[in-house]
Amino acid sequence: MKELYNSDQEIHSLIKQEELRQAAKIRLIASENYVSLPVMQATGSVLTNKYSEGYAGKRYYEGQQLIDQIELLAIERVKELFGAEHVNVQPYSGSPANLAVYLAFLNAGDTILGMALPHGGHLTHGSHVSISGKYFDAHHYSLDKETGLLNYDTIRETALACKPKLLIAGHSAYPRIPDFKIFREIADEVGAILLVDMAHFAGLVAGGAHPSPVPYADVVTTTTHKSLRGPRGAMILCKEKHAAAIDKAVFPGIQGGPHDSTTAAIAVAMKEASSDAFKSYAAQVVKNARVLADNLISNGFQLVTGGTDNHLMLVDLTNKGVPGKKAAKALDAAGIVLNYNAVPFDPRKPFDPSGIRIGACAVTSRGFSEKEMVFIGEKINSVINDVENVELQKKIASEVKELCGNFPAPGLEHLA
Repeated sequence: MKELYNSDQEIHSLIKQEELRQAAKIRLIASENYVSLPVMQATGSVLTNKYSEGYAGKRYYEGQQLIDQIELLAIERVKELFGAEHVNVQPYSGSPANLAVYLAFLNAGDTILGMALPHGGHLTHGSHVSISGKYFDAHHYSLDKETGLLNYDTIRETALACKPKLLIAGHSAYPRIPDFKIFREIADEVGAILLVDMAHFAGLVAGGAHPSPVPYADVVTTTTHKSLRGPRGAMILCKEKHAAAIDKAVFPGIQGGPHDSTTAAIAVAMKEASSDAFKSYAAQVVKNARVLADNLISNGFQLVTGGTDNHLMLVDLTNKGVPGKKAAKALDAAGIVLNYNAVPFDPRKPFDPSGIRIGACAVTSRGFSEKEMVFIGEKINSVINDVENVELQKKIASEVKELCGNFPAPGLEHLA
């Protein structure tokens, strides 16, 4: 990046430092991953110069001949990969994608029902601090206090009581697989539109390692990064009968021109996600997560639901006597990056909760397998059991850096 260096040495230096950080640390944040160099190149291409309000064949600006081809190619690849009837690849991110769905089907004050944020839901599933909780009559279902699992009988009872116009399934911190068939039945019983937010597990669905919600849901939203290994964008998949409403809600409903460089990068990522190599990656993500979960359990950690079926784990550190925020900061100093997270029925405040959230996607993308996951589990255990030991954190950070040196990160191979 010589041109950037000559133009702005401060930003150049910070980007280079971030490259080194991503290469030298074990990244376990469940919403992060590594994209390939081709995805990165498309994201940073000349397409960033374009403005393309509207849809293919119906733009409000001239000069869209190539942009239309790119967007249509992205759409067709998503359709083929997920078996979707209609796809919109223009949403800027997951939150606007969900907001577009609300705009398509709801009026202000209508009732929605989604998973409670402290129990693994997302801000946009009706949290009171989000527009989804301020503009709509938001109700929530929680996890079972004994098992930590979704209780579908209770969800049905809640739905029958509040009669939502929109029922939301999907999560940001639930380590099990939702039963989309039951959600469909509940939605039909109360006359609700079923929205599935698969932002966290879309890559596993694409790779055949997780059941697909597409056959059951009226609408499916997802980000294109996380497990899917694409750029920071989003898309909406829906039944053909909802296509016009969804497209109108995205544009002109909540946003203007799409980010064409992101659209191109989505197309590249979808081509990668249709490969046999991606299927192997998705299967390995699930294997790695289970191995790490088993290791943590063997070391006395309490995992919400007692394990994982997908890419993430939610760990309640109450029995360890270490708050989640303190644990996350100590682990970061040891070269292991994750986030502190609330656990179901958490007595602590959200900014200093009882748990940590762990994801296996990024480390799997750089080639980690079962052996490395055991290493990670042992190091997490060492740090948490001696959380004030700064020298231990430095020692483990050195070991982590050495391990990462043997597994060049995608897109950062030049640092190996």
